[in-house]
Amino acid sequence: MQKKIKIGITIGDINGIGPEVIIKALSNPRITNYFIPIIYGSAKVMAYHKNIVKDANFSFVSIKHADNAAHNNINVFNVWDEQSDIELGLATKDSGRFAMMALEQAVKDAKEGLIQAIVTAPINKNAMKLANFEHVGHTEYLAKEFEAIETAMTMVSDSAIISLASNHIPVSEIGNTLNKKTILRKLKVLTKSLKQDFGFENPKIAVLGLNPHAGDDGVIGDDEEKYIKPAIKEAKNNGVLAAGPYPADGFFGNAAFKKFDAILAMYHDQGLIPFKLLSFGAGVNFTAGLPVIRTSPDHGTAYSIAGKDLANADSMRKAIFLAKDLYINRIRSMKDGKDPLKKSPKRQEEIQE
Repeated sequence: MQKKIKIGITIGDINGIGPEVIIKALSNPRITNYFIPIIYGSAKVMAYHKNIVKDANFSFVSIKHADNAAHNNINVFNVWDEQSDIELGLATKDSGRFAMMALEQAVKDAKEGLIQAIVTAPINKNAMKLANFEHVGHTEYLAKEFEAIETAMTMVSDSAIISLASNHIPVSEIGNTLNKKTILRKLKVLTKSLKQDFGFENPKIAVLGLNPHAGDDGVIGDDEEKYIKPAIKEAKNNGVLAAGPYPADGFFGNAAFKKFDAILAMYHDQGLIPFKLLSFGAGVNFTAGLPVIRTSPDHGTAYSIAGKDLANADSMRKAIFLAKDLYINRIRSMKDGKDPLKKSPKRQEEIQE
């Protein structure tokens, strides 16, 4: 019988829908049969949001250390004891500060092996900036904390797996950010993750072009000719089953994406718009390339509906269960049986090359 793992769930922005979707996602008396949930945040904040959710079958125990987590209960790790001023629907310095504190504690516990996976509830970038959070988002922060040489923001659903060659950067900077080396690294990270985390034996990856019509052989931009095609060619020589570059509009319009196990999009909206059209509310954000499994729902803080008991918890629920499944897959795939958090110089070099 598979031993239950501890999944750390960060509370996210306390003024948004994060606590609400956590409550709804865990509101099943059988949930602790599958894993041990540890919510990083505040018992008082969770109790406040529980009162908003009608008919919530949600109870918890308060803990001050992950080692003390109850195996048959939902646990709330009290990261802070001070009064939390909840201002629903507003980005505040405190909402950013508390979200950052919860995230930092979950990362600390993951590094120490006290939890086996991290699921992050949504944060608001403005609130995080007010709290002096120095990163664009979760992905960038986690990459730094876990010293990952390369990561890939990857959206996962039953319809598609779409990874990004560039994350949260202005459109005007995309062309200056991408190059052959970057795309090669992303393809290596994605391929490795598809094998060890998702169980694909020989994953097929479609690579999208950057320009309209994938450049039309250099007529509409030369990015494809300069570095995307060469990256695909070299990736193939290294055993990566990559194909493309494909024009993004036709690729999704004629359902060509169904022929591949995963897709590498060049920039945020190129990948996220079709993904959310296909899977919004049922998708999961996964960070490939980290030594720890990290997932999150595919939506934001949704301030406009915070506190109204209108949030759909399907994506959060899927994020939690995907984290569990990916961790188990990764452990099974690691022939050396070592802790996934233990650094392997050889593996890091393979990605860096």
